Amino acid sequence: MKKFVIWPNEIDARLSKKYGRQVSKTSAVSTPKLKEIVDAIRYIDAKIIEIDENKLNPRLSGLDEEFKIRGMIKVESRYGKSETLRLIAEKIKEFRKPKKRR
Repeated sequence: MKKFVIWPNEIDARLSKKYGRQVSKTSAVSTPKLKEIVDAIRYIDAKIIEIDENKLNPRLSGLDEEFKIRGMIKVESRYGKSETLRLIAEKIKEFRKPKKRR
């Protein structure tokens, strides 16, 4: 199992790779919320070690407030960080899809 830190900006489609996005634009989601990320982590069967809602990724210090999403999650996963981020982004997209009514 691998341990690493996940920041919301790493899957934020609004940001460039310069500001920490680590997944492709097509995989990324716009304005990911910390709660969505936590729910997705639990869904992909990874273990959350620590959550700090007030931390801000240092890469975001020069950006406008609207792009600063606070939060940091320490995770233990059987996948590598890139694969875990991609899976989290996919799950968030699934969560956001409107449910079909019959």
